Amino acid sequence: MLQTSLCYLIRDGKALMLHRVKKKDDVNHDKWIGIGGKFERGESPEECMLREFREETGLTLTAWAYRGIVTFVSEDWCEYMHLFTATACEGEMRDCDEGTLEWVEWDRIGALPIWEGDRVFLQLLRERETFFSLKLVYEGETLVRAMLNGQAMRL
Repeated sequence: MLQTSLCYLIRDGKALMLHRVKKKDDVNHDKWIGIGGKFERGESPEECMLREFREETGLTLTAWAYRGIVTFVSEDWCEYMHLFTATACEGEMRDCDEGTLEWVEWDRIGALPIWEGDRVFLQLLRERETFFSLKLVYEGETLVRAMLNGQAMRL
């Protein structure tokens, strides 16, 4: 079971996004995503998120919240993604070797090329303050089912 973290740094109505354009054979190629990556052995969700954010941006987060867990399921893989938002950081942003970092208006993210399931959890992040569990089932690149806290969601 793959475990990952994903974080959205939100300031002044904008989120720091990563446009994945630099790596070939990248499942996220040409997509816009938050900042994150795979767990290393022995890491907690918070440790993974903080390390990945620092590695990909050069920034050290100083205020964050653990917002939810997203279970991705497809015929080829299964992943638990630990989802965070952050509101403060320190340091100097640097270039990322996985893509281009850009501040995007929070309300405009849904218009970018993102995964269908990302639209679901981004909406939950906007609407909810409480921790949530979201299951997203894909067939290929098509989202076919979503469940929020064990209950089916309308797509």
